[in-house]
Amino acid sequence: MLWIALHLPALSLEAFAATLAPAQAGRPAALVEAHRVVQTNTAARALGVQPGLKRATALALAPDLLLGQADAWRDTQALTAVAHAALAFTPAVAVVGQGVRLEVQASLRYFGGLEALLRRLQAALQPLGHQVQWATAPTAAGAHLLARWRADLVQGPHSTALDPLRNLLDDAPVALLDAGREHGEALQGMGLRTLADLRALPRAGLARRFGPALLLDLDRARGDAPEPHEWVNLPLRFTSRVELFTRAERSDQVGSGAAILLARLVAWAQARHGRIARFTLRMHHESRHRHAVDDEPAFHTDLDIALAEPAIDPQHLQQLLRERLGRLPLAAPALELSLHCDTVVPGEAPNAELFPTRASEHAGLTRLVERLQARLGREQVRGLQLAQDHRPERATVSQPVDPTQLARQWAGRGGSVPTKARPLAAKPRADNDMVTRPVWLCPEPEPLRLQAQRPCLDGRPLQLLAGPERIESGWWDGALAARDYYVAQAGDDALVWVYRSRLPVAADAVPDGAIDGASGWFLHGRFA
Repeated sequence: MLWIALHLPALSLEAFAATLAPAQAGRPAALVEAHRVVQTNTAARALGVQPGLKRATALALAPDLLLGQADAWRDTQALTAVAHAALAFTPAVAVVGQGVRLEVQASLRYFGGLEALLRRLQAALQPLGHQVQWATAPTAAGAHLLARWRADLVQGPHSTALDPLRNLLDDAPVALLDAGREHGEALQGMGLRTLADLRALPRAGLARRFGPALLLDLDRARGDAPEPHEWVNLPLRFTSRVELFTRAERSDQVGSGAAILLARLVAWAQARHGRIARFTLRMHHESRHRHAVDDEPAFHTDLDIALAEPAIDPQHLQQLLRERLGRLPLAAPALELSLHCDTVVPGEAPNAELFPTRASEHAGLTRLVERLQARLGREQVRGLQLAQDHRPERATVSQPVDPTQLARQWAGRGGSVPTKARPLAAKPRADNDMVTRPVWLCPEPEPLRLQAQRPCLDGRPLQLLAGPERIESGWWDGALAARDYYVAQAGDDALVWVYRSRLPVAADAVPDGAIDGASGWFLHGRFA
């Protein structure tokens, strides 16, 4: 067996500081419990604030000290996210104290060896924002002791075999054992500083004086006794909650707390080997701002984010959420945030590509549409959709773009792009699948003059290349169209789309017409 132990020495303070605004991130901070400091950051320690000081003493040393209350529930939320990130690499994950243990022997071949697995594990943990000390060993307790041993090293001592592990543990301090901390003063008074000193004494005498727990911890670390674990079970639905350090009176102030929640959501989705299709951010408001007793929306504001294509990219998710938050007014100041997700699409995210492909280009288009809609609103991002009408000016309608429909249409094509261009107006009708209708139509048909019985554009006669395509439609709504369409070549070799009206101009209604069309010829579009 091979274990990886992750030790998070500053978990409590990091979980507290996760919701601080960027301007407050560099300030000295500390956690207090029972009016005494229990944990400090580097800036606070530089000012002399150390664990064990009274609250008043700490404030006297650092008047601008950010003080937070130690919270076991908050620590559990943060540690659970670390365990979820570890579950993406092995199903054997256990939480012990302020650390996480992974049994990875069966996963080494899949991830390409221990070094490759450790690199990917570190990358998965990085967005959570925790300082992590880690070590490897053939026993879980041994790896845990090695990870906690050297606080000055992120990568602690390592061992992949039992005999080298035992040699390493002989030099480890007795205080690393849980029972050793409990009897620390007595062991120190006896001159027992390392595990080797402890092993040199008679076991029976140690057990009578300090109890069996001390020797049991030692045996488990050395591999002489089994160690049971309670494995972490991944929930089917994600939910996580954070308390904001200060009241958020504007939606943009919610960003710091929402970012850590999204990082936890991504860790959970990666553990399920899936991608996120939808999630909900809930902002919990102050109760004194309620407008009525039963006014439930005043208690919280929900922001639903639905993705056209399921994704697991944290930057894309944060960008979408940031754009939506920028347009969302808050009913009242928010005190807490919670994130919920129960829609995950099975399957890994697409692999990174060296060169862009058609599929990746479409994915970029879908994300662009999602970002524009998040920033401008759904109604402001529009596209053309085909309509059941033969008249070109009415063959398309402007509608809000649906990114989900774009993704569905792309999936139906198998991720490929047609080899021949298709116009947006109507389906072409010509031999050899030749495009006979242009994408670009004139806002209003432009009348053309005749020269030697030929229509002219910019003073030069047009050469008719294809046609006619006859359209007779609109008798039912009073906008009758009776036209013969032609593909023509202009004097500059550009292709244009013209038609000749088969009815008097007054009778052949032209969209927004009432123009002089004495010749009966009109320019209606241009080919790209």
